[in-house]
Amino acid sequence: MQHRLPPLPAVRAFEAAARHGGFQHAAAELHVSAGAVAHQVKQLESWLGVALFQRLPRGVALTPAGRQYAQALQPLLAGLADVSEAVRLRADERVVTVTSVPSLVFRWLMPRLGRLREEVPEVDMRVLASLHPADFVREGVDVAIRLGTGPYPGLQAEPLIEENFSAVCSPDYRERMPPVRAPADLLAHQLLHDEVEMRIPEEINWPRWLRHFGVAYRGGTRPSFSHTYLTLEAAANGQGVALAAECFIAEDIARGRLVRLLPQQMTGPYRFHLLRLPEAEARPAVKAFCDWIRKEAGAGAPR
Repeated sequence: MQHRLPPLPAVRAFEAAARHGGFQHAAAELHVSAGAVAHQVKQLESWLGVALFQRLPRGVALTPAGRQYAQALQPLLAGLADVSEAVRLRADERVVTVTSVPSLVFRWLMPRLGRLREEVPEVDMRVLASLHPADFVREGVDVAIRLGTGPYPGLQAEPLIEENFSAVCSPDYRERMPPVRAPADLLAHQLLHDEVEMRIPEEINWPRWLRHFGVAYRGGTRPSFSHTYLTLEAAANGQGVALAAECFIAEDIARGRLVRLLPQQMTGPYRFHLLRLPEAEARPAVKAFCDWIRKEAGAGAPR
């Protein structure tokens, strides 16, 4: 289908002038003269048949039509920039764009990237940390790792990592605080909370975990953090006891930054899934990354 589009250089000049509130700053951004910007805006006004700027003795001001046009253009141009960058990056067959939630990126994926470079040198990673659903086309995403139960219509999906929740703290905290021999003993301790429990229905939190082991949680002071990796940093710094899945704590336990207070674990209702478009693994680099991450999901802590 043919689209009757306005002259795109004129659209770009107008958007910059509208954003900056005048022609001078727009000209500096676009590396042209203010007269050239004014000429492009005039060309666009002629094409549209409406004035976009009111010319004043000192400068210009958007007309109502100009404000409407500018507000509509900004997300369109931002989307064009995003998809252009995604296509540009995808032109490099070595680059694999992976997105996951910030805590999994920080606590599980990042420590393993050295192993990826050693074992799969033909892959260059581009990592996006994000909570929102992946837009595979606009963001140029090859692989997404998301927590859920499925199904994921239109995507290749497979379970990757199960969540098994343990109570953890720093070695120093364990030594200086009252001993914990059973889940009920945790009620005497400072429990650190994830705000993620408010975003994901039925995700394991302290009340559910304690109830699972027959302990009624009575509340109390509850410092909370927006991401699991922040909660675990607080725990590693001796601020209290955190509740987290094995995938988030394995590395710090191996290094001695965190210790499990109890052997009890509770399996969560969700799993991290490996998601990609059906045709994604036709690219050798994407297939190599997927094969590697499946193997990593079954391995221990990163070395």
